[in-house]
Amino acid sequence: MSLFPVSPDKEAQLLKRMSALGLRESDLEETFIRGGGPGGQKTNKTSSTVVLRHRPSGLEVRCARERSQSMNRFFARRELAEKVAEKIHGEKTKAQQQREKIRRQKRKRSKRQTAIMVDAKKKHGEKKALRRKPEAEA
Repeated sequence: MSLFPVSPDKEAQLLKRMSALGLRESDLEETFIRGGGPGGQKTNKTSSTVVLRHRPSGLEVRCARERSQSMNRFFARRELAEKVAEKIHGEKTKAQQQREKIRRQKRKRSKRQTAIMVDAKKKHGEKKALRRKPEAEA
């Protein structure tokens, strides 16, 4: 019987990744808390948010992505595996790579970079001006 309500392939993939990283179920401390956000009475009554703590490393993951507790258990294990891989191997998660990419895009250009860009645009404009047809003088 499967542990999580996902395809057997995804579950096998997760268990393989966890064993490769040295994560054992016995090292995990799993607690359930009530979630927040929209949902009203149902949200206030059900404990679907999963808090997963890896005792040896001290890493903690909180997952409330889905309404289902069992799906949140699966996602929490996946996030914990990513955090442990990042800590052990220095691998950057996709989310972290995306944050860094956005930070680089928003970074302000230096004065030198701006001057180079403006100069290149000016040269390009002059080149295009030379391509124009001469206007007929009346």
